[in-house]
Amino acid sequence: MPEGKLFVAGEWEQGGGAEIASIFPADGSVNRVLNGASESDGLRAIERAKQAQADPAWLNLRPHERARFLYRIADGIEANIDRISQIQTRDTGKTLRETSALAASAAGTFRYFGAVVETLDETLTTQRGDALTASVHEPLGVVAAITPWNSPIASDAQKVAPALAAGNAVLLKPASWSPLVSLELARIIEESGLPKGLFSVLPGAGREIGNLLVEHPDIAKVSFTGGTSTGRTLARKAAEKLMPISLELGGKSPTVVFADADLDQAVAGVLYGVFSSTGQSCIAGARLFVQRAIHDEFVSRLVSAAERLRVGHPFDAATQVAPMIHVDHRDAVAGHVRSALSEGAELLTGGNAPAGEDYDRGAYYLPTILAGVDNTARICREEVFGPVLVVLPFEDEADVIAQGNDNDYGLACGIWTRDFPKAWRVGRAIRTGTVWINTYKQFSISTPFGGEKDSGMGREKGRDGVRAYMAQKSIYTDLTGRPLAWAGGAA
Repeated sequence: MPEGKLFVAGEWEQGGGAEIASIFPADGSVNRVLNGASESDGLRAIERAKQAQADPAWLNLRPHERARFLYRIADGIEANIDRISQIQTRDTGKTLRETSALAASAAGTFRYFGAVVETLDETLTTQRGDALTASVHEPLGVVAAITPWNSPIASDAQKVAPALAAGNAVLLKPASWSPLVSLELARIIEESGLPKGLFSVLPGAGREIGNLLVEHPDIAKVSFTGGTSTGRTLARKAAEKLMPISLELGGKSPTVVFADADLDQAVAGVLYGVFSSTGQSCIAGARLFVQRAIHDEFVSRLVSAAERLRVGHPFDAATQVAPMIHVDHRDAVAGHVRSALSEGAELLTGGNAPAGEDYDRGAYYLPTILAGVDNTARICREEVFGPVLVVLPFEDEADVIAQGNDNDYGLACGIWTRDFPKAWRVGRAIRTGTVWINTYKQFSISTPFGGEKDSGMGREKGRDGVRAYMAQKSIYTDLTGRPLAWAGGAA
């Protein structure tokens, strides 16, 4: 990608908006400074996208012909996994192991949705009269994808791939803290031969670019992943237009460890569920409920294991907990912990940045475990989005179901037990979009993902992920050749 330029309406050009600095979270050094998109950049991208999407050269392509572009994009991502992972690690602070996996996942997403659109059938509905009836689907037009900073390449792919597969044009707005890997995706998409104007990358301020994309009359849908407060604002704006919107928002996911669980498996799973990605994950298992009969033993083992996690540089292959995205975010997470302690929480481990010159300039924070509060405490209600776990005891199934559901969020849940019928009962009773049983943070692009309550609405992934970017149309075709009886002899 050209240094410091944005991909607007199929061209690489200087952005006209405010300055954006990509910072390497490990040491605070500057990766790149660029100007974000301005309103005029956004307007130009929208107008060009509208023209490109309506062009018969794109609009009239058959599904298998559109799929070829997605396959080429997938191939381009796979050929550049090392480059993409380096860029994303510099941009976000994630370990190279994680960013490599995310890039491979993004390639798989494009390939999957190419296959889906090739094989997605329309429906010949049951005939109820003298007409052949069918249900068909058509692209919406120009759609906007607004993605977060924590996993940009994967989030980008989960929105851009099905939207293109459905025949739309896509305007992608990545987070200002992590714009670089989205611009690298633009380079790969450009090289795939996708017609100009069908894809743009518009990093910039949410109050300018984000609002423009939601409010503009030519935007037919917005898909947003991010914070619940912002999601509510976007939903209100979408409602004014009667525009469909998909929202994947925050979480405060419960993880449940029953007394009959395999404790080694549960310890490893709980640690991974909350401390991988340095806790910067909407599905992090941040509320841990442990059955009282094993509570003290399990918590002791968990704390010891957490203290053995390797906190380090994201380029170090041994690192398990890397720096956070930005020192400002690290400080916000530390503020949540200080507040919890002031309200009576007990600090079992962590609670501060690691000491030493290897960490002094980075946005590091130790894996932190808190106890001594009940489920009504603020630390149990608010999304921290960092490596912070709260441990709470429970008595039985009814108790943990009540506590697990007593939260505004409903994104994910983890259950650890050897008793499958019990896991099934609890998993069905917890009001959430995803349940993991004896595992955590496992994903498949073929399986729908989304949340309940304040965690959002709509689903991504799966075969229906393409339909989320299409309008359904019913078609009736007369089979009789006769005038409608109502008209009588008027003809």
